[in-house]
Amino acid sequence: MNPITIQNPEEILNVLADVTLCGAGFTTESLLDYVLEEGFTEPIFLNASGEDPTAFFKGQPNAWAIYQVREWKRVLTISGGPGRERRARITETP
Repeated sequence: MNPITIQNPEEILNVLADVTLCGAGFTTESLLDYVLEEGFTEPIFLNASGEDPTAFFKGQPNAWAIYQVREWKRVLTISGGPGRERRARITETP
């Protein structure tokens, strides 16, 4: 998949709703559900890059391997990829 950068909260939520993460490590049926559960209700930035055969976008494999979702000072980073265990981490920027 081509890298994407989105800075519109509504578009970000729409994209995340279509992402499913399977495989080793962190998994979710809907990345949107996880993002909302973690309190990211109005994300202002999404960056997605890389390619992961166990990540799906709109039901198609090989979605992005790395996701960064920002909501003001909080950043959710999900990283994975072929042969790597997927991890999710939330950090706060100063």
